[in-house]
Amino acid sequence: MPTRASRSPKAPKAVRSLRTQHFLSLLDLSPADLADVLQAGLQLKKERARGVRRYGATALAGQHVALLFEKPSLRTRCTFEIAVRELGGDVIAPPQDVAMGEREPIADVARNLERWVSAVVIRTFAQDRLVEFATAAPRLHVVNALTDEEHPCQALADLLTLQEQFGEVRGRTIAFVGDGNNVAASLAQGAMMLGMHVRLAAPADYEFTPEIVAQLEGLARRGATYTLVRDPRKAVDGADAVYTDAWTSMGQEAEAQHRRKVFAPYQVNEALMRASGDAVFMHCLPAHRGEEATDEVMDGPASIIFDQAENRLHAQKALLMLLMGR
Repeated sequence: MPTRASRSPKAPKAVRSLRTQHFLSLLDLSPADLADVLQAGLQLKKERARGVRRYGATALAGQHVALLFEKPSLRTRCTFEIAVRELGGDVIAPPQDVAMGEREPIADVARNLERWVSAVVIRTFAQDRLVEFATAAPRLHVVNALTDEEHPCQALADLLTLQEQFGEVRGRTIAFVGDGNNVAASLAQGAMMLGMHVRLAAPADYEFTPEIVAQLEGLARRGATYTLVRDPRKAVDGADAVYTDAWTSMGQEAEAQHRRKVFAPYQVNEALMRASGDAVFMHCLPAHRGEEATDEVMDGPASIIFDQAENRLHAQKALLMLLMGR
């Protein structure tokens, strides 16, 4: 899909190493850090498209990264494996039954891996498991590849995609329609840091918690605003991007039937996209086609869902390079 940016992107400026040991949350980044990761991601993507491997090609030379995944993964696993290798590092993937505390305490797993690898990418359930791991191994770089509470790597890819589409994203509006889940929370955090307006269209009991709302208000820069809207048509009116996610996430399968009823009015279909005006459509995937979004929308001209998926690679390469590059 052609970019909607009003002008050609400028040549990337120099970026700095991140001032954080871990990436457990978007909140670990300052607005300047976030801008640097996105800028580096765009540069890495351009070079890869030209078949060039200069920028960051040896950033992880001699370093190993462990992938510890307790949840199934396509995009996250593939893109992290490729990212590490394209930065000159190597990947190990311990079996799930020995990786996250099933045979021994999480802290002991962390202390072992700390002796062998430079970083660990973790996809798990509760955020506190991730924090426990990072606390036990202070020499490691720990990256959140998804928890029940946050999905910061997805947010990096989403924001990178929006920058490709629009150039300057300050003042743009993104409407998230559906469950105020981990994807929505991380996306809102990053968007507010970049000066975007965020609208959440969610039914009662599925909106952001008061703690997340307070976080967003504290993150707001350059006039960014957050608004909760019950009516999805009002939420998308005039929005630049409409985003949705699966109504039932991993671990919520017992709630699936109830959630289908609650979220049925929040389906993103052609009528809702028309109500937006000229918005792009976004989804983090995997999708339950015909539930949260129709095939016509997902495969339609406004859809940038596979751009988002592609940009997982470039955003994560940039993150690893700036987090642990030498």
